Formats: sequence, structure tokens, C-alpha cells
Amino acid sequence: MLRRALLLLLLAAGSATAQVRVVDIVPHDTEAFTQGLAGAAGRLFESTGLYGSSTIRELDPATGAVLRSRDLDDAFFGEGIALAGDRLIQLTWREGTAFIYDADTLEELETFTYEGEGWGLCHDGSRLVMSDGSPVLQYRDPLDFSLLGTLEVTHDGTPLRNLNDLACRGDVVYANVWLTTYVVTIAADGTVTDVYDFRNLLSEAEWAGLDRDAVLNGLHWDAEENVLLATGKLWPKLFRLELD
Repeated sequence: MLRRALLLLLLAAGSATAQVRVVDIVPHDTEAFTQGLAGAAGRLFESTGLYGSSTIRELDPATGAVLRSRDLDDAFFGEGIALAGDRLIQLTWREGTAFIYDADTLEELETFTYEGEGWGLCHDGSRLVMSDGSPVLQYRDPLDFSLLGTLEVTHDGTPLRNLNDLACRGDVVYANVWLTTYVVTIAADGTVTDVYDFRNLLSEAEWAGLDRDAVLNGLHWDAEENVLLATGKLWPKLFRLELD
């Protein structure tokens, strides 16, 4: 609790430095324990977690309906996902396994292994960017998942922990900070340049009706529409947002 309090204090000290405008809202499956979003060319994919309930699925971006879904084995806890060409890459939490799927069929193509935990993932156009809950982002090759480099993320000179799901916008990365309603913008040198507070996306009544685990999680930058898609675990809504 002390670590979380210090984290919130750190972010609040910088306050929400940029504005968010809701462009559109679509329904979201309230049983989806969302761990990550990805997409391109009008398609949207989602990874859900929990042992025994983890899935990789494609959603209708206009309605939020699940178009198709593939279950993970009960021994795996699904985490962040990224779309690289026609391949979907899905992390797992503590299993050290990344699953690679054909984006058109959700057929499993191969698996990669890695050390440590898997949290968030996005594709910057050439590399995968991965988080593990620490202040350090990892850059990985999308073809073989080899580690290409790392980047420490700092806010006001202090390493920022709990970086969770990621969305890539070129060499800029958006990250939601686990257990908070904050999303930060991370520049190419690792510094946090903007802080957004997403608490007001849901009403106080909606927050009151949510499970304690229903935290902000799930980001995707839609380059075609120039908006950020965001939702949370067990949230009733998925948002398209313009960022200041």
C-alpha cells in the first residue's frame, strides 16, 4: 500500500498535464478481464486474463461484439497483445511464453519463451515494446522475440514502476499505470512527457458497481482514426479518445 501511495503521489505531483476528449463509446463485455488491445485497418483484437478464463479474441470495433475467440490452456494467464503484420503476439503473465497467432484465423503458429513476467505489449512499426511491471521497457524482435534493447522510464527524474498495457504511436509509447487511472506518454528517451487521468471516463455510480479488480487496462492507438482506444478489466464500455 505504501508503494502505491507513493506512486499516486508522484503522478499527482505532475497532475494530469493533458486533456482527454471522448469521441465515441461502444459496449464492452463485462466478463472480459481485459489485459490488452491491438488492431489495424479497422480490426480490433483483445486479450483477456485469469487462469481458466484467458482468451484471444477479435471484436467488432463498432459494436464491441466478440466475433471469434480462442481459449488459452488453463495453465496460462493471458496478458498484453500486439499486431505485427498478419501475426498476433500474446504475452502470458508468469509462464514465460508468448503465443503467436494468425490474425485472420486465430490459429496458433508458434510460441516464444522469455524470462520474467509479461504485462503489456505493442508494435512500433519495426519492434515490439514490452512491459513487465518494472520501470524498464524491453524492445524485442517481432520475428523471433529476441531482446534488442531496454529503456528506463522516468517521471520527474524518478523511475516509474507498474507500467502495464502499452500502445505505440511511432516511437512514442502510451502506458497505463497499474492500479491507477493514469495513462502516461513516454518519449523516445524514456521521459514521461504527459499524464492523463482517465477516472472521469466512468461515472462514480459505474465505479461503485465495479469489482475491485476492475482497473484501467487495455490501450490501442488507432493510427487511421488518430484516436486512443481504452477500456478496463470488466468495464462496461470501451472508449475512443482524442488526446491533447
